[in-house]
Amino acid sequence: MSLETRFHRCSCVGLHSVSLREERAEELALERSERALARPFGLATSTRHFEPDRPFAVTHLAAELTLDFDARRVSGEVTLSLRRVDPAAAEITLDAVGFEAPTARLDGKDVPCHNDGKTLRVPIPVPFAEGRLTVKYAATPRRGLYFLAPDEHVPGRPRQAWTQCQDEDARHFIPCHDKPHVKMTTEMRVTVPNGFTVLSNGALAAKDTPALGAWTFHWKMDAPHPSYLLTVVAGEFSETTGSAGGVPLSYLVPKDRAGDVERTFGRTPDMLTHFGELLGVPYPWNKYAQVVVSDFIFGGMENTTATTLYEHTLLDARAELDITSDDLIAHELAHQWFGDYVTCRDWSEGWLNEGFATFMEHVFREHRLGKDEYDYGLRSDLDAYVSEAHGRYRRPIVSQLYDAPTDLFDRHLYEKGGLFLHVLRMELGDALFWKGVGVYLKRHAHGVVETRDLMRALEEVSGRSLGRLFEQFVHRPGHPELDVTVTWEKGVLSLAVKQTHAHTDDVPVTFELSFYVDLVDADGRERRERIAVRSRAETFALSSAERPAFVVIDPDFRVLGEVSLKVPDDMLHAQLAGAKSARGRWLAALSLSRSDTSLTVAALAKCLANDEEFWGVRSACAEALGRIRGKESEAALRGAVSVAHPKVRRAVCAALGAFRTTTAVEALKPKALKDPSYLVEAEAARSLGRTRQTSTFETLVDLLERSSWADVIRGAVIDGLAALRDDRATPHLLARTRYGHSTRTRRAAIAAVPKLMSDRRGREALEELLDDDDPHLRMDVVRALAEYGDTKARPALRGRLEVDLDARVRRRIRETLRDMGGEGKRAMESLREELEKLQNEHAELKAKVSALAARVTPEEPAGAAKGAATQATKKPKSKPAKKEGSR
Repeated sequence: MSLETRFHRCSCVGLHSVSLREERAEELALERSERALARPFGLATSTRHFEPDRPFAVTHLAAELTLDFDARRVSGEVTLSLRRVDPAAAEITLDAVGFEAPTARLDGKDVPCHNDGKTLRVPIPVPFAEGRLTVKYAATPRRGLYFLAPDEHVPGRPRQAWTQCQDEDARHFIPCHDKPHVKMTTEMRVTVPNGFTVLSNGALAAKDTPALGAWTFHWKMDAPHPSYLLTVVAGEFSETTGSAGGVPLSYLVPKDRAGDVERTFGRTPDMLTHFGELLGVPYPWNKYAQVVVSDFIFGGMENTTATTLYEHTLLDARAELDITSDDLIAHELAHQWFGDYVTCRDWSEGWLNEGFATFMEHVFREHRLGKDEYDYGLRSDLDAYVSEAHGRYRRPIVSQLYDAPTDLFDRHLYEKGGLFLHVLRMELGDALFWKGVGVYLKRHAHGVVETRDLMRALEEVSGRSLGRLFEQFVHRPGHPELDVTVTWEKGVLSLAVKQTHAHTDDVPVTFELSFYVDLVDADGRERRERIAVRSRAETFALSSAERPAFVVIDPDFRVLGEVSLKVPDDMLHAQLAGAKSARGRWLAALSLSRSDTSLTVAALAKCLANDEEFWGVRSACAEALGRIRGKESEAALRGAVSVAHPKVRRAVCAALGAFRTTTAVEALKPKALKDPSYLVEAEAARSLGRTRQTSTFETLVDLLERSSWADVIRGAVIDGLAALRDDRATPHLLARTRYGHSTRTRRAAIAAVPKLMSDRRGREALEELLDDDDPHLRMDVVRALAEYGDTKARPALRGRLEVDLDARVRRRIRETLRDMGGEGKRAMESLREELEKLQNEHAELKAKVSALAARVTPEEPAGAAKGAATQATKKPKSKPAKKEGSR
């Protein structure tokens, strides 16, 4: 499934290349606003979870369902084929929430059943060995199965029904064992209104479509899969078909969007073929369908053979300029192997599903676009994980301590899980890594897995002991945070490495890890050395007769953590100009953001203007210039505001928001008003507000009416108005929190409320939205109330906690109630404002001093530079992106 980010990533995870990745900026900003010491993951209500007893195995599930769209109701009967496991068991317990007067038959004979609203218990005679249990019922589901109807306030909303069963929501519309370790074959016979299409798992066995009356579709899935991967989608669609290596492909989209299928889904055959060849396991099912529905609650969901995707997956011609749905599509497709073919035994092991799907996004990007794009995706994921680790909490990737399974679907499960797979790939090398993954898949085909199964497969093919790696990064919370100081003297290059991460329970945590160091001389000759870190502080001496031109630390990204480098400026200048990999060059650019000399600004500006340079490096240069500030930096950015590459233009516009000047406004306003890229217009509008120039107010208000793909421009305009801190924006934003505006618009407006309204009116306006139907929006309301830190919101939050059915919302409320403490957050916001003001004044003062010094004494030669900069593998600020979310 896409993790719910600002946009999408398969229910597995949600947005595109703005990707989940590049449109993650606002969510990551929210996480950064929570930064303090990370809280514990477990709450007072959290418990350790284990698999429940299953005295009877369910081997097949056959459902006959009728969907009543007017009543939003499902009725029918489900027959479960049972096989006794426990010889003494006298009762079977099924998950069944909200069923109305269910009845049961065992092998055709009526039997009593007890329904407590959450489970259905049926007595089974002890002599019974195997047979069929049939449950007849009706339900009006509040989760699991969702009905949509046209709405005058939501233009274009169709009449549809679709399911979303992960994590444990199949129980709301079908009686089952609703846990991932129970796998069975299935069939769905679904009756819908005349003219509708039904998509489900497996192959279409029969279709009854009379000229009059309801239509019935019969789908059969002959390979076992768990209940969370069941799917039923009903509506009116345009279908496009294709194939890849003999596998039938189909794409179902709204009838008016058939023209967007090729640009959106055109690389699916290449993905399917590439993954099969790389994994040594061809696509394991009889078909692959992708259906786009409206109002889906995640970015995508990897139902076996039939992925469901949200509407923003579809791209128009303008969106295609710098947005791709490939990440989301690759993520969900990868789940057909990781999650569907082999399934995590329980949700605590969910990284084996989501971590692999996230990693495979990068793998396909590498296949299609090259190593630089692969590395840049890893950079984004590291930033996402680190934001959560420094903000909400740190936890082991595998954790049995939680309130609800969905608590685990976070940045640790997706991004950290995917990054750990990259580290394993680097440690073992491609040949052994992929061979081991193939062994893992084949050995556990159609079965359930846990972390030790993957570790044993990789150890078996490599002869390596991997227990320490898995212990450090999967079974233990946190990550290494390293300070590395680089010096050269008398033929010796010294690297002083210090582990600075916090202790756990007052016990020093020491990571044992290794990484490479590339030493490059003035002629471009490169020498690679491996560094093995075993203690919290140590120094490594490398012989180097001549002072290296530059040194690249961890060029392959083997350290799953944060690495800060103190390196002479001249080495960083040389690294920016001459490092072989784009990763080496953007690390230099980010490091140079701590060195505000004229030489540094000139080097960054030169790289930014180079059309031959990888866009990610140029974007890092723009980011660095924005952090340095000063007139020279602003001039360099203004000169690059119309560069050809849209992602670089966007980065330039984002960086210009750091300058509170009329000249920055003059550069940004034309881009906000008109640019070929939606996202450039959006970023320029956001930055107009960040300049804090009141003259931008009218422009931003006018832009509120501009439509765009996924409403990215309007959402960014609202961000800009919030950053402007102009009270005149309040009525405009309050109006857009209300139903009838797009979800993206409403969520942006809700996040803006505490920034513009510091009084009781803002808090009460938010409290009124706690009962909204959209769970994502309710989570944003809770976040916004947390920004206030006002304990008077506690009664409203507690009231919502008692009735909310969405576990994600309940967790957010519990976290907020735990952390709420009067005016603390408001005071912190004031301190941040004051700090930003002082930073701007400091940058301007340093620029004036530098200019004055340049008139008095010549600049020292680069080789004598004594300044040091900090290089970090984490990204200080995320670009807009992991799948609204996919899972």
